[in-house]
This record gives sequence, C-alpha cells and structure tokens, in this order.
Amino acid sequence: MELVLRQEHGFSYIEVGEGEPLLLLHGLMGALSNWHDVVEEFSKEYKVLIPMLPIYELPILTTGVRALSKFVHKFIKFKKLRNVTLLGNSLGGHVGLIYVLAHPGYVKALVLTGSSGLYENAFGGSFPRRENKDFVREKVQFTFYDPAIATEELVDDVYQTINDRPKVIRILAMAKSAIRHNMKDELRKITMPVCLIWGRDDKITPPEVAVEFNQLMPNSELHWIDKCGHAPMMERPQEFNTYLKGFLDKIKR
Repeated sequence: MELVLRQEHGFSYIEVGEGEPLLLLHGLMGALSNWHDVVEEFSKEYKVLIPMLPIYELPILTTGVRALSKFVHKFIKFKKLRNVTLLGNSLGGHVGLIYVLAHPGYVKALVLTGSSGLYENAFGGSFPRRENKDFVREKVQFTFYDPAIATEELVDDVYQTINDRPKVIRILAMAKSAIRHNMKDELRKITMPVCLIWGRDDKITPPEVAVEFNQLMPNSELHWIDKCGHAPMMERPQEFNTYLKGFLDKIKR
C-alpha cells in the first residue's frame, strides 16, 4: 500500500480506511512510512490517520511538546474526530500523554511504544556529529535490535536532516523540551485504557521505562517483544500488530 499525503487547511496527513479513528503520532525523527504495516493491517476496520507533526515549522521559541499537543488538538477538531485511539512512538507517545491529560473527552484509549515522557537516552547519550556519516549510521542502528533495519535510505534521511541547521536547532529544542517535561507526577491521572507495547531490547527508552509507565498508569497493560528495539512497529510489525489488535478488540466491548 502506497501512503498518499493529503494537504488541507495547513495540515499534511495520511488518512486511510473507515471506522473509529486510530491516530498515529510519529517520533522526533520518525517518518510516516514507519507506520506502513499498521496502516496496512488496521485500515481494513479503522479510519487510520497520521498527521505530520510540525517539528520543523514551529517558531523556535514555542518549539516543544506542548505546542505539538496543541497542534494535535487542532487536527482532531479539524477532522471532527471523537472516540480516538491515540498511538504514539517515542516523542509521539509523549505528545499523546500530554494530549490525553489536556483533552480526555476526545480520546478513548492510548497506545504507547518506546514513548518518552519519563526517560529517554536519545542517540545513545550524544547528538550525531554532522560531518561523520559513519557516526550517524551507528546512532541510527542504535535505535534497533537488528542493525540491518537501519537501511542506507534511513541513514541518508537522518544525515540530511541533521545537516540542515534550522532543523537541527528545532530538534535540539524539542529534545530539551521533552526532557524538561517529565510526566511522572501526572501519569496517575490517566485512567483510560492504556496499552504499552515495548521492545525488550530498547536502548533509548529501556525496559524499566515501560515498567514504570505500567506501574504509574492505573488502567495499563504491558506487552514485551523480544529481540526488538525502539520502534517495534517497524522491527517486529507482525508481533506489534497482534498485540495492538488484541487491545483494540478488548476496548470494543
């Protein structure tokens, strides 16, 4: 399935299928294509939407996780969505957490995979040196259990992004905002159903992060995927989709 980007009212987004809305939020350097297998599977039964988060378009002074949450709310109101299931990876999960606390009436359930919000070891503790492509490749591979998932195309995309100075400034601002906005004291307020699907070998948001999320959110369940890193929907799509389907079927009842 080819994912076609729509442009409407200042939003760039993908929309496939009909039914209850399943809204997918990508990470800081994640592409819409990261969700390909989720769209393929769930657009048969759900309206699957993926908005492009305006990480590189926000004014530098307002670049942060709260601004992205406000953007998501504008998008949800523009599309007139209700009973949304929000699914976020990495930074997208963090944005989802902030959103459901601010607008719980719009959201039916939350799914997090490799979410920031408690602790994130971005790029293995350092930002890539722009001049060194091998270094960038190593840090992209760090995202996955299987380094082969870090294709040359993916490495090139990251390399080009971090050689664009305005983008780098916003990436750093967004990363700092995510670190500052720790959610630990707020998570107990999230009482809706939450599904955590986590790579057992995630080095960016390690397993103990998933355990803490599970302990702090009263209506959450945690599922592990072995031999899997920070982006389970890319690295282990079949297992990821199995857990996601089980959760979505459960909350239908």
